[in-house]
Amino acid sequence: MDALFIGHAYIDVTMRAERMPSGDQKALARDYAVSFGGNAVTAGFACAKLGHPVDLLTTLAPDWLGHMFMDMAHTYGIDVHPRRVARSSLSFVWPNDGKRAILRARDDTYLQGVPRLDISETRLLHLDGHMADAALHYAKGARARGALVSLDGGALRPCIEELTGYVDVAVVAEKLCEQMSLSELDMLGWLKSKGCRIGGVTTGEKGMLWYDEDGEISQMPSLSVPHEYIVDTSGAGDVFHGAYCASYLERPDAPWREHFEFARAASAHKIQHLGNEAGLPSPDDVAAALAAFAPADALSPV
Repeated sequence: MDALFIGHAYIDVTMRAERMPSGDQKALARDYAVSFGGNAVTAGFACAKLGHPVDLLTTLAPDWLGHMFMDMAHTYGIDVHPRRVARSSLSFVWPNDGKRAILRARDDTYLQGVPRLDISETRLLHLDGHMADAALHYAKGARARGALVSLDGGALRPCIEELTGYVDVAVVAEKLCEQMSLSELDMLGWLKSKGCRIGGVTTGEKGMLWYDEDGEISQMPSLSVPHEYIVDTSGAGDVFHGAYCASYLERPDAPWREHFEFARAASAHKIQHLGNEAGLPSPDDVAAALAAFAPADALSPV
């Protein structure tokens, strides 16, 4: 087991429409996509698409959506280690003008304890804070064995403070800053105080404020994808996490700036496609995005 991703699984139904109907209204969507969803789950699929073997510890139900999810994982060569729930979780996603509205139904009542896996050969563990007991158990084990522990801190979840104490690379969202009443700079200081070697706060189209191996803080702008190319921003952050995990597995001694620049280009590819699966980049797709789009701060003023 080279890379283990732990998180909650969804099936995402993404609908592209001019408006959302209400009351007794009906509307016709222009396009739709059905794919896997969930923060660490989507990151794991992205890492697999980029050429790395992935193991996934996630929720699984004995229903049709669960069968669909397993078919998707099999297609990408992902080994799934299920934690049983009664019903699959479902998301309806509506991309709209660079934003996205999401309605979710989630079953997180686990019907079994934490599955025990052999992580003695694992080089990377990626977590999203869901399934807190499993995340904490494996973060402690990975840290003890010298594996890299990565965290997608999308929101304030159970055990996040304890969990972060076992994390090497933490990239969190603005939402977590708001929930913890911290500025972006204060959040970086908090991550440093927890022992995270690399820390960052993602701010959507504004990019990421982060600190490197030497603790130096800098701004990494997003790539400037023309507005007319942007189709669906949902899942872009998850692809970002999966891509820097893939870059680390490929070149573990490279500077983290290079891993994040690779991930930034992967996200630029994702937002041009509807749904998570269509937006998964190959290495060639990342290279194409790097060649096509300049960082926002490198653009000449109009």
